Amino acid sequence: MQKIAICGCGGSGKSALARQLSTRLDLPVTHLDMVYYDQDWNPLSQEEFAAVQRQLVAGEEWILDGNYASTMPIRLAAADVVIFLDIHPLVCLWGILRRRRQHRGSDELSRHLRGNLNWGFVKYILGYRKTMRPKVRALLDEHAAGTVVTLTSRRAARRYLASLSTGPRRS
Repeated sequence: MQKIAICGCGGSGKSALARQLSTRLDLPVTHLDMVYYDQDWNPLSQEEFAAVQRQLVAGEEWILDGNYASTMPIRLAAADVVIFLDIHPLVCLWGILRRRRQHRGSDELSRHLRGNLNWGFVKYILGYRKTMRPKVRALLDEHAAGTVVTLTSRRAARRYLASLSTGPRRS
């Protein structure tokens, strides 16, 4: 496992899992929300965002966390392992509320982890399984070159992490 793509609904635990995998496997992590949005939550153009991802996946080792279905094929085709967090929407909403309370810092990572919570985002999360999950599944089926791991609960994610060898892999 040297190239890992993590996808799933907002609040599913993508960033937390990415950080834990980064520590466990000694791999660099990039949170795509921090790439896509500037400090004022203005997005990159699709062309710029795709170009940045092509550069990232050209590396020998990485973890990329984020959904972004329009550019997901770039990550899926390059990843050794794709982790799809297929978590219930209510658990995702709870995760977002907990995350907003936990990450009150003013640093850039905290700002992005808090996210931009509005009614549109809540509707997106509640409708994710009906609208986005089928699209993500189709993208996984069509573009994933490596192993696809689907985790359906936070407990399953903890078990998955525990099943991986511990400690740095470099000597």
